[in-house]
Amino acid sequence: MKFISTRDHSPRISFFEAMRKGLAPDGGLYMPEKIPVLSESFWSSISGKSFTEIAYQMAKPYLEEELTDNTLRAVVEEAFNFPIQMRSLENRQHVLELFHGPTLAFKDFGARFMARLFSEIAQKKEEEVTILVATSGDTGGAVANGFYKVPGVNVCLLYPKGKVSPLQEKQMTTLGENITALEVDGVFDDCQRLVKKAFLDNELNKNIQLSSANSINIARLLPQSFYYAYAVAKLMSSDELTDPPVFSVPSGNFGNLTGGLLAKRMGLPVKHFLAATNVNDVVPNYLKSGDFEPKNSIQTISNAMDVGNPSNFSRMRFLFQDAEYSMRSVITGYSYSDEDTRQTILDVYEKKGGYLLCPHTAIGYRAADEYQSENDVDNHIITLATAHPVKFRDVIEPVIGKKIEVPTRLNRTLKNDKKSISMDRHYESFKEKLIELNA
Repeated sequence: MKFISTRDHSPRISFFEAMRKGLAPDGGLYMPEKIPVLSESFWSSISGKSFTEIAYQMAKPYLEEELTDNTLRAVVEEAFNFPIQMRSLENRQHVLELFHGPTLAFKDFGARFMARLFSEIAQKKEEEVTILVATSGDTGGAVANGFYKVPGVNVCLLYPKGKVSPLQEKQMTTLGENITALEVDGVFDDCQRLVKKAFLDNELNKNIQLSSANSINIARLLPQSFYYAYAVAKLMSSDELTDPPVFSVPSGNFGNLTGGLLAKRMGLPVKHFLAATNVNDVVPNYLKSGDFEPKNSIQTISNAMDVGNPSNFSRMRFLFQDAEYSMRSVITGYSYSDEDTRQTILDVYEKKGGYLLCPHTAIGYRAADEYQSENDVDNHIITLATAHPVKFRDVIEPVIGKKIEVPTRLNRTLKNDKKSISMDRHYESFKEKLIELNA
């Protein structure tokens, strides 16, 4: 299978080449030249299948020319060696808990999958690669953990100073070794701009092999399609599913929602998607008006979603360019304030037996609730839970009036010393730092 740029001005390349490059030379994002559609027999038989078996079958069309079946199975089993849970609440509402991995965030799926693929490349090519990552929250910790001590791979994380939670910061700044954290005096969009500019810098790329572990990388995106299928399989196995479900997706850079759209194009039965954002509502506004107008990001308590110009929107458009239906017929957008978010956390906690939602998941849950009320649908609605509530205890504890118990492994992380490098938001400063780190 070959991969092409969403801007369609770059050569067709293999999956591993697309993964190594991260961003296409024309500034676009890589996507499959043709989306593989899995057989109806596969989708009808996923009930009861394990997550790793579903992941293997969905990954195979993309990677069968790169890896043997045995190697791909090993990659999947090593990457996804943690549980995934579905919590059923009431009124056909469910929460798919994606935060049971090492860093307690859904980003573990993409980061660990990528790390193992890069390890395969390092063994074959015997060359070093530098991974650049702009993060507004959980991506940093997940990538740091997933790539920690991976041979032949150096990781450079860029995060906005003072705009991630204390725990998120600790998870990405305490490992050392092949992980370098750059604390940028700016916002997430500044971090993302620096990374994109580095990929397009010919002089820099002649001397350093760069790649990305953000959701702009196709290898990060692919595993984010697997758990949509697993959620459907869980409902099928409990005999609850009669009609395709609705997925409510907390959204920032829109990689998670794009993963769901990819699964749908591969044949997964899905009725509708909800794009749930905070006040950074560029995509919900597009879905209402038809105009995509990026803007400066606004800081909120759901910080991982503070994105004013989501990169994956170009992939969303790509997926609909030859579809028989429009994006606006498949996705409904919702946006909420911090006050709305806090109120949802409290309401669910009080009315659902003490169940806790992180601020991002709360936005997704509120959208699911509003969609259900507005449309009077009988379909099951699945909200993706993106992070463990403890990661945002500084937000949640004042809302519920109680302390959240911190897992032992996170307590150990909090006690570790922070190792980060402060930097301004100018590209030349970043370029100098990259050259210095790779000297």
